Amino acid sequence: MQQPSVGGWFVPPVLALLVLFSARSFSLMHDCGHGSLFSNPRLNRMAGFLLGGLNAIPQYPWSRGHAFHHKHNGNWALYRGPSALLRVDQFTRLSPRQQVLYGVSRHPLMLFPGGFFYLILRPRLQLLLGSWEWIRAMAAHVRHEGLAAVVQLPRHTLEFRSSHWYTRGEFADLLANTVVVLSSWWLMGQWMGHGLFWCCYATVMTLSAAIFICIFFVQHNFPGSYAHGMDGWSYFRGALEGSSNLLLPSILHWFSADIAFHSIHHLCERIPNYRLRACHQANRHLLTHCTYLRLRDIPDCFRLILWDSDRNKLVSIPEVQATPAAS
Repeated sequence: MQQPSVGGWFVPPVLALLVLFSARSFSLMHDCGHGSLFSNPRLNRMAGFLLGGLNAIPQYPWSRGHAFHHKHNGNWALYRGPSALLRVDQFTRLSPRQQVLYGVSRHPLMLFPGGFFYLILRPRLQLLLGSWEWIRAMAAHVRHEGLAAVVQLPRHTLEFRSSHWYTRGEFADLLANTVVVLSSWWLMGQWMGHGLFWCCYATVMTLSAAIFICIFFVQHNFPGSYAHGMDGWSYFRGALEGSSNLLLPSILHWFSADIAFHSIHHLCERIPNYRLRACHQANRHLLTHCTYLRLRDIPDCFRLILWDSDRNKLVSIPEVQATPAAS
């Protein structure tokens, strides 16, 4: 039997390093979206676009959506995390089959296909679907107004709003990112061979996306998390009690750009990653009631995939199904 070459043994550790560096580049892109990586807004915009190209995701639309999360953290009536979790009453109205499918779709193993979709497919689908909306809207305008309306298409194009982007700036970033990403895929495939490239690239992007989606999830879905509705919601309680802090090995803190110090990040999103740890330590006496999670605590977080809007807390499916009202 042919033994693997010496070079073959280096592939797994190299891919592992690429996964970690990809996760770090996403964290730095996140800082650019907050305008905190550099003091110059233009530098943040340029670096954010380049890092978005590395991560195959348009940075500007992503950062605007992320800003909405920061503005409403802990207000589960407006924002229910990246998984769009259901309220308990919505879940109980589902059929048994739909309840099973919902539980499966929020299982931790779904981080892997979900991560691949999130980075590789979703931005390209947004561009295609949004462009199809534009074609339909312009065609409807021409049908309604006649051929004379053709000259008005540029104006109507500027006024067009898609359900897949909200501003012309988001569309421009989405289009430019897609051009850069598709070009880089083709060039790298030509250089490495498309089969080898996609084997390595899909592995790296899937695993890195799974890591940062996992981190984001457990930093907001954890036992005792602040999960309020509209009435009485507090921005500061959302920041402190609706964000957990991860206790990670030092090397993982570096690769995640210290985003594990998350409560202080939500209190002031303009703190750059290289100041988060120091700010957290300086204000540690004010953060004693915040939640601190270890890696072994992560599985418990993934059980909390329903929002009990009556009790303002996150609950698990078994907990809901065990109550008399759910039967």
